[in-house]
Amino acid sequence: MRIPAYLLVVLLAGLLDAATPTAWEMTTYQDFVKGKFENIALSKDGRLSLAPQLQTLFASEEPAVWSLAMGTDGDVYLGTGHRGKLYRIDKAGKSEAIFTAPETEIFALAIDSAGRLYAGASPGGKVYRIDRGKVEEYFSTGATYVWSLTFGRDGALFVGTGGEGKIFRVTAAGRGELYYETGQGHVTSLAVDSSGYLLAGTEPNGILYRVTAKDKAFVLYDATLPEIRSLAVAADGSVYAGAMGGSVAKQTKQAPGTKPQVTSTVTVSAAPTTITVTDESVQQGELKPKPAEAAAQTSAAQPADIATSVIDYPGVEKSAIYRIRPDLTVETLWSSTEENAYDLALTPRGLLFATDNQGRVYSLDDRRRATLMVETRDGEALRLLSRDGSTWVVTGSPGKLYRLNGTHARKGEFESTVHDTASASRWGKLSWSGTLCQGCRVALRARTGNSARPDKTWSDWSAPLTDSSGSAIPNPNARYVQWKVEMEGGASASPSLDWVRLPYLPQNARPVLRSLTVSAQTASAGAAKNATASSATYSITVTDTGDAGASSASGTATQPLTRASREQILVSWLGEDSDGDKLSYTIHFRPEGESNWTLLKEDQTETLYLLDAEAFADGRYYFRVTASDRLSNPAGDAREEELVSAPILVDRTPPTVRLGTPSRSANGLEVGVEVQDSGSPLKACEYSVDAGSWMPLAPVDGVLDSGNESFVVRLTAAEAGKLVVVRARDSADNAGLARVVAR
Repeated sequence: MRIPAYLLVVLLAGLLDAATPTAWEMTTYQDFVKGKFENIALSKDGRLSLAPQLQTLFASEEPAVWSLAMGTDGDVYLGTGHRGKLYRIDKAGKSEAIFTAPETEIFALAIDSAGRLYAGASPGGKVYRIDRGKVEEYFSTGATYVWSLTFGRDGALFVGTGGEGKIFRVTAAGRGELYYETGQGHVTSLAVDSSGYLLAGTEPNGILYRVTAKDKAFVLYDATLPEIRSLAVAADGSVYAGAMGGSVAKQTKQAPGTKPQVTSTVTVSAAPTTITVTDESVQQGELKPKPAEAAAQTSAAQPADIATSVIDYPGVEKSAIYRIRPDLTVETLWSSTEENAYDLALTPRGLLFATDNQGRVYSLDDRRRATLMVETRDGEALRLLSRDGSTWVVTGSPGKLYRLNGTHARKGEFESTVHDTASASRWGKLSWSGTLCQGCRVALRARTGNSARPDKTWSDWSAPLTDSSGSAIPNPNARYVQWKVEMEGGASASPSLDWVRLPYLPQNARPVLRSLTVSAQTASAGAAKNATASSATYSITVTDTGDAGASSASGTATQPLTRASREQILVSWLGEDSDGDKLSYTIHFRPEGESNWTLLKEDQTETLYLLDAEAFADGRYYFRVTASDRLSNPAGDAREEELVSAPILVDRTPPTVRLGTPSRSANGLEVGVEVQDSGSPLKACEYSVDAGSWMPLAPVDGVLDSGNESFVVRLTAAEAGKLVVVRARDSADNAGLARVVAR
């Protein structure tokens, strides 16, 4: 049993210490499918091998190939945009432009039993017939778009249009009738089922109709997605339908709680009925389904790239493939929140479908398991055609024609996603498992860097690593890593790769001390765990940036501890470690003017420490806390971080207050006051008469800014003979008092 890579990482993180290596493993289909493929296929059980040989038959100068058809003689026809060109590529690979429509887009092609080619052109809703080089206007629908064409068993041509969602039945040049009006905006796909009835896929409500006669139809399926884009009919009568458009339309069907992301992109619209959102509709709070008018109405002189604003709902289903059985039971074979499935093709090996993710082609087996067959590396794979053991693929951005042959490619390369180890890491041995055949070769390479996306700052790819049991990668330590595999096949066989494993040791990150606080603590607080409940009103906090709170423009003043420091001093801090390591702390102090630190406590795991304030004489002190992660790392890898407090003033000596002899004044009596404090600046001075209320005193020089200040107590004549008490407080809240009788 394989353990998914993400689950393995979670288990390792939870069970092992930080110094234990972690392994990045890629083992499943979901692990590999997000990588980049070049001639590499990915099987449903998560195995990489050489893809079917991809041959480029034709590279047009057009931005997209919208339509694809094959004649009875094996010639391939391509309808393109945005210049309305029609190309023919013969069996020898020779290409030529055989028709340029007055319209700009050829969205649909069909060939009748006589080998004559029909092209649906838009905007303008015209159908042209090309027969032996002669071109004629075969039928005008009067609609804006012709999205789809198919022939019925009786030889009549059915035309699916856009603008009013009508289907026309055309029996001869200029002779046609309205066969069925769907009531939808667009008829985006047509096919004939095993009973000879017409099938029509529509947009914007995603309804699949079976039209049995003129003006008579039955709904086979009403999809949750807006557009039935493609149809394929199996021999047993089952109908395969590809639906898309779910990420940008039908707000009412979005997942609960999801929020739209508005992104500006430069794209060539690959969907004739792409649903876009204009700036105006965003402001009005509505979504309006619109065909690809920007693409369809662009003149030849205009650039192909069109800037659009599209609303995308993360996690909402973008596209799906359904199977509607003859008994009308419906089965969802495949769905995606990331890729749009543009076309379907039935082959003897199973169902193929094309998507917009790097122009990929997938196959589906009867157990609903998807296999990535090939990646064209173009913007999107738009149409598929399968015949005689080969498959033809046309793409957009740019418009190309490819052929998939039955034999595998001789060489291929797969590039993994970028793995983030969260910190600079040391690399272990890259190992893998797979199968080799005679004449086959499998080699892995690795590269590393410290930017999320590989760029020129990354290391070069390593030399080939061919030992599956493990090879040390020579790349420098870094946060991000990526690997790729190169495969070469034998004459008739392909090697394979089942899984890849890369152990790595994240480099130990330094602990971080976020803050350090020193404050007074009364004895009533008791144990350290309750210390903060009785802390004094003043404390100083030093952060890891060195800040000590608000200060004046002249700097940060030395902060004193309050009177409560006669009991205890509380040192507390906040430490953390990004690796999740267990931290231990060591606390030191030193008096101002000394260079040696004195140890208070070592290897403490709690983040606060209480000490007796009485053990400190008056003066300024510094406290230092050192955090270490050595409890979780070997001695050589352990790291430390320290933080030092601002100077802390211990001052338990009250100011000295001296009162002069009372003297007469013009209005009564005056008493001179001299206050001195050698420990800290004065904070306040006040007086009381006969135990009355305390009245503030202003210093003689007008500013209370030092430990030595002069004051004057002014009394009225009525207060003569009364007791006067003067009280001065310093910054540590020590109080000094003196008294005199005002005679």
